[in-house]
Amino acid sequence: MNIADVMTPDLDTVSPSDTLTTVARLMADLDSGALPVGEDNRLIGTITGHDVVIQVAAEGRDPGKTTVSQAMSSDVLYCFESESVEAVSEKMRAWWVRRLAVVSRDKRLIGTVSLGDLTSLKGQFRTKQRSRRAPGRSGRKDRASARAAAAA
Repeated sequence: MNIADVMTPDLDTVSPSDTLTTVARLMADLDSGALPVGEDNRLIGTITGHDVVIQVAAEGRDPGKTTVSQAMSSDVLYCFESESVEAVSEKMRAWWVRRLAVVSRDKRLIGTVSLGDLTSLKGQFRTKQRSRRAPGRSGRKDRASARAAAAA
């Protein structure tokens, strides 16, 4: 089974020229923490609620004047519509992501796939067992150190 068979084709995107206010409102309306950034029907980036918070709160920028292009990540993770469900599931596990943009071979944005989409297929395929903790994530101690460094 290919990802095209289980992906969500209706996709809300934002453009690089949209403001962070527009993005935050759309995220709230959609109850989504991330949106793909598209230009000329091609995937060029992604913007997350975390990106918005960093630019507005931590950097002190005006959300009505700061654009998506100033805050987005252009290093986007994605999968191709022709990839198998098993391969995409493994990618998502390895990358520790909950959703991926789905693109055609010429990188035209055609949909999105989420853990929920894959969970609905539970039992139809098997992937390797994984540990409960991501490599390099040591938990509370690292979070406490990060908070202390940010407060200093």
